[in-house]
Amino acid sequence: MERKKIILDCDPGHDDAVAILLAGGSPALELLGITVVAGNQTLENTQRNARQVVQWLGLQVPVFAGCGQPMVREKMTAGDIHGKTGLDGPAFPPLVCPLEQEHAVAFLVRTLLASEGDITVVTTGPMTNLAMALRLEPRIAEKIQRIVLMGGSCGSGNVSPAAEFNILADPEAAHVCFTAGRPITMVGLDVTRKALCYPAVVERMGRVGNEASRLFVELMGHFCRTQKEVFGWEGGPLHDPVTIAWLLDPTVLTTRPMNVRIDIGGGQSYGRTNCDGFDYLRLPHNADVAVEIDVEKFWDIIEAGLRRYGA
Repeated sequence: MERKKIILDCDPGHDDAVAILLAGGSPALELLGITVVAGNQTLENTQRNARQVVQWLGLQVPVFAGCGQPMVREKMTAGDIHGKTGLDGPAFPPLVCPLEQEHAVAFLVRTLLASEGDITVVTTGPMTNLAMALRLEPRIAEKIQRIVLMGGSCGSGNVSPAAEFNILADPEAAHVCFTAGRPITMVGLDVTRKALCYPAVVERMGRVGNEASRLFVELMGHFCRTQKEVFGWEGGPLHDPVTIAWLLDPTVLTTRPMNVRIDIGGGQSYGRTNCDGFDYLRLPHNADVAVEIDVEKFWDIIEAGLRRYGA
């Protein structure tokens, strides 16, 4: 079986950490590199968090630090959810996993230009790194097989009535990516809010009984507690791994082709993903938008991902 080549661009983040876990252990995916952006926390924190997860899991994947601030707007973080480090909860051992010296944007440009157009770029944080790469070297657009992002919403946001965090953290970057002319799968709040990590799910994953399972349980201890404090949910929505789950099994999501435009006007709806699900505007479809999720199948994929790691 030919492995699907991916680059994972993220801002760890508890749910990003689970996305790394799922992608790094899958025999169906070839994780070429992890590029890191500021988002859930500062770049100093997110790049360290990515390396801590890679080290914990024993992955041989290079980690590249990228952009520490958005293209235009002021920087925002999500410390209320992810804590002071961005990955509060687990007690990580001393960090020895190296950080690559090459900038994440340079890695994206170099790797995509050298490719056969067979690389999927998965973004689970603000889209700054990918947007900057597209602006720096427009020729990479035709080399991107597909962009798969966790971000946006057809309905309400999670940091404003209109906007989801990853898009609002850098709307201009999302605009660049959505107008790049490449196939896009948008995995937004419409489906990820249904992937709630209830206590029974945490207990189920804990029974796997390996180091990956232990990391999952320790991550969810903090993540689910803050989600309840902020949103009142009994289980935290595990947003980011849904992107990887879809790559592993496309039947986990139902998608619909739509025209999606990013509000970069700076008003009350700044950062909104305007999804024209009814073709009101008669504009070309530029994204496949996830509208339904098979939650049971999603948790089966997560458990299978945990079991791929040794004891």
